[in-house]
Amino acid sequence: MANNRQIAKNAAALYFRMIITMLVGLYTSRVVLQVLGVEDYGIYNVVGGFVAMFSLITDSIHGSVSRFLTYELGRNDPIRLKQVFSTSFYVMVGLSIIVVIATETIGIWYLYNKMVIPTERLGAAFWCFQLSVATFVLRLINAPYTSSIISHEKMNVYAYMAILDVVLKLLICFAIQISPIDCLVFYGILLFIVSCLNQIIMWAYCLHNFAECSVNLVFDRLLFKEIFGFAGWNFIGSSAHVLRTQGSNLLLNAFGGPVVNAANGIANSICSVVGNFVGNFTQAFNPQITKRYASGEYESLMLLLIYGSKYSYYLMFLIGFPVVLNANFIFQLWLGVVPEYTVTFSRWIFVFLLAESVSRPIIIVKNATGQIRNYQIVVGGVLLLMLPLSYFGLKLGVSVVVVAISNAFTATLAIFARMFMLRGEFPCWSSRVYFRQVLLNALMVSVVASSLPLLIYLNMEEGWGRLLLTSFLSLVCTALSVFYVGSSPSERTLFVSKSMNIVSMTLNKIRSR
Repeated sequence: MANNRQIAKNAAALYFRMIITMLVGLYTSRVVLQVLGVEDYGIYNVVGGFVAMFSLITDSIHGSVSRFLTYELGRNDPIRLKQVFSTSFYVMVGLSIIVVIATETIGIWYLYNKMVIPTERLGAAFWCFQLSVATFVLRLINAPYTSSIISHEKMNVYAYMAILDVVLKLLICFAIQISPIDCLVFYGILLFIVSCLNQIIMWAYCLHNFAECSVNLVFDRLLFKEIFGFAGWNFIGSSAHVLRTQGSNLLLNAFGGPVVNAANGIANSICSVVGNFVGNFTQAFNPQITKRYASGEYESLMLLLIYGSKYSYYLMFLIGFPVVLNANFIFQLWLGVVPEYTVTFSRWIFVFLLAESVSRPIIIVKNATGQIRNYQIVVGGVLLLMLPLSYFGLKLGVSVVVVAISNAFTATLAIFARMFMLRGEFPCWSSRVYFRQVLLNALMVSVVASSLPLLIYLNMEEGWGRLLLTSFLSLVCTALSVFYVGSSPSERTLFVSKSMNIVSMTLNKIRSR
C-alpha cells in the first residue's frame, strides 16, 4: 500500500511538471519557429539530431546505470550502491571523451559533405553543431546523477528541474528576438548556458542528499565488466531507438531537405508533449517494477505490468486522439504557417506512441532481470527494420511519409517480440493473459472510443465548432469505453470506491470550514 501511495505521489509531481512544461513548450516552439524561420528551424533539428545519434552508445550505458542503481536500492545494499555510482561516473567521463573525438572527426565530415544545408548557412550550422556537442557531453556526464534522483523516486525534484528548464527556455525565446548576432547561433549558445546551469544544480542536490553520489577514486573492474556486459547487449536496443528517431531525420534531410525536417520536428514536438505526459505516468512506477523484481514480489509485479501497460495506452489515447484528429486546425492556430507533411507525420507518430506506451513497462521488467542478450537481438532487429524499409521506400519514389509509417509498423511488431522474449523470466508471467487483458482491451477501447468522434469529424467543416465538439466527444467516449470495455469488474468497483472516498473527503473538508 505504501508503494502504491509513493507511485501516486510520484505521478502527481510528474503531472504538475508536465502541465507547466507543456504550456511553456507549446509557446516556445511557436516563437522559435517564427524567429528562426522554417529553414533554420530545420537546420537546428537535423544538426542537433545528428549529434544525438552518438547517444547510440551512451544511452545503453545510461540504461544500465539506472537499472543497477534501482536494483541495489531494492536489495538495500548501500556499499554496492556507492560502487555502482562511482564506477558509472568514470564510465561516463570516458565515453564523453570518445564522443568528442567522434563528433569532431566523423561529425564535421558529415556536416560539410552529406547534410543538405544552404551554403550561406554552413557557418551557423557549424557553431550549432559544436554547441550541441557540448550540451550533449554535459548531459552525458550528468547521467548518473539523474539516474540517482529517479531511482530514489524523488520525482518532485525531477519535476522542479524540468520546470526550471522550460522557464529558462521561455526567457530564451524573448532573448533571441533581440539577438546581437546570428539568431541560430545565439539560440544554440543560450541553450548551452541553460544546460550548464541545470547540471550544476542537479549535481549540488545529489551530493547533498544521496550518500552514494560522492565519487570515490576506486574503480571497480568487476562491476565495470558487469555494467558494460549489460550495456553491451542493451546497445542493440539503444541503437534501434536512436536510429529510429535520429536516422529518420537524416533520411528526411537527404530526400526532402530542411523544410521536411522542420515538418517532422514540429510534428514530433506536439506529439512529444502527449508522449511525455504518458511517460510521466510510466516513470512514476518504473522504479517500483525493478524493486519488486529484485525483492521477488512476482505477483504484484505482474499486476503492475498489466495495469501499467493497459492504462498507459488508455491515457495516451485519451489525450492524443483529439489532438491528432484536429491536427491541421491546431497547427494553424499554434503556428500560423504549417509546413507540408506536418499533419500526416503527427498522425503516424501518434500510432507509434501508442505502441510505445504499451511496451515501456515490458522493457523495464526485462531490464530488471538482467538477462537481455537474446531479447535485444530479437527486438532490436525488429525495430531496426524501420531504416531499410524507409530507405527503399524513398528510393522507389514513395512519399517521405513512408518514414513515419515504417516507424509505427515496426514499433507495433516489437510489442509481440517483447511479449515472446519475456517468457519464463519470472513465475507469474503469461503472454496469453497479457494479450487478453492488455492488447485486446486496448483494441476494443480504441474502436469504440473513436467511432462517434470520427463520424462527427468527417461530417463537419473545419473550425472551432468541430474542434470543441470532437474533443469533448473523444474525452467522454474514451472515458466511458475505458470504464465499461477496458476495465475488469474489480477495477470498476475499485475506481468507484476510490472516487466516492475522494468526494466524501472533499465534502467533509468543505463542511468543516
